[in-house]
Amino acid sequence: MKSIEVVAAIIRDDEGRIFATQRGYGEWKDWWEFPGGKMEPGETPEQALKREIREELATSITVDRLLRTVEWDYPKFHLTMYCYLCHIEAGHPVLLEHEAACWLRATELDSVKWLPADAEVVNFV
Repeated sequence: MKSIEVVAAIIRDDEGRIFATQRGYGEWKDWWEFPGGKMEPGETPEQALKREIREELATSITVDRLLRTVEWDYPKFHLTMYCYLCHIEAGHPVLLEHEAACWLRATELDSVKWLPADAEVVNFV
């Protein structure tokens, strides 16, 4: 089985809300996820996360700390996802790849349909 390593940003605002994005393409279209993506050769997870958020949301973030690493078997690949608590350093998220986004309070995290690996993180946020 193919293995993929990705990074995910659990972005919190000053009110403690978490930023969630909705996929607009592919097999998992309309499911919700924490923004992020694949690491490129030679990148640290933190560098990859800052680059991915710049590319996906036109926003600069500060990576605060590793929250959790998730190992998940999807039907076509094995995923290793490094999930980092982050906050916005500059700018406001602009959706360049996702079809929707929202800020969720802890009590609202179950109100969206999370991708299976991302759902593993929700209880730790």
